[in-house]
Amino acid sequence: MTIAEEFQSRNFSIYGQWTGVLCIFLCFGLGIGNIFLKHILIIIFSAICLCCSFILIFIEVPLLLRICPTSPKFDALIRKVTTNYMRAAVYLGMSIIQWLSLLKEPTSLLVAAIFLLIAASFYALAAVKGQGFVGSKTLGGHGVAQMII
Repeated sequence: MTIAEEFQSRNFSIYGQWTGVLCIFLCFGLGIGNIFLKHILIIIFSAICLCCSFILIFIEVPLLLRICPTSPKFDALIRKVTTNYMRAAVYLGMSIIQWLSLLKEPTSLLVAAIFLLIAASFYALAAVKGQGFVGSKTLGGHGVAQMII
């Protein structure tokens, strides 16, 4: 299945996964970009955003759990985030944290908050519609990770 066919499948979990990949890059870039501001609270939220990007990498690209040496506890934690409801909850939590960064002053972390909320919405829509989680083949879903062994 090509990327175009995946998007035409109308499965919201695919949309959520690709929005999640966009969130990885946004959180990484915005986390680094805002970490150099002078307010300590913004620096803390930037560091959290940066950490979220690394967590999202392992959630959205399951192939990396096989390749990267991680602890069994971390692997078990990431493997719990398999359903659309759990993914929606994780993204919503990360989004709320970034929305809280606006309490100090508006920064570009707002963009990360918005896209995390969009990804949470896609996963929540997939869960409500009863669509099972379908991982993109491009990102290591559908047995690609098992071929690495």
